[in-house]
Amino acid sequence: MFGDLLQPMHLILVLAIALLVFGPGKLPQIGSGLGKSIRDFKKALNGQDEIELKPHSKSAKNSE
Repeated sequence: MFGDLLQPMHLILVLAIALLVFGPGKLPQIGSGLGKSIRDFKKALNGQDEIELKPHSKSAKNSE
């Protein structure tokens, strides 16, 4: 059913429309942002991206 959807001509048409909508200057930024978000998502799934909760020295002094 979806085998005919990803033909080379269809992919070229989608790329041409994206080029017209976003322009040639914005496409590299969109691609790098998408790649970074996918990379961060994979790290979060693997548990490599852990958040460290350490109070700042100023906030620790204010709470005393």
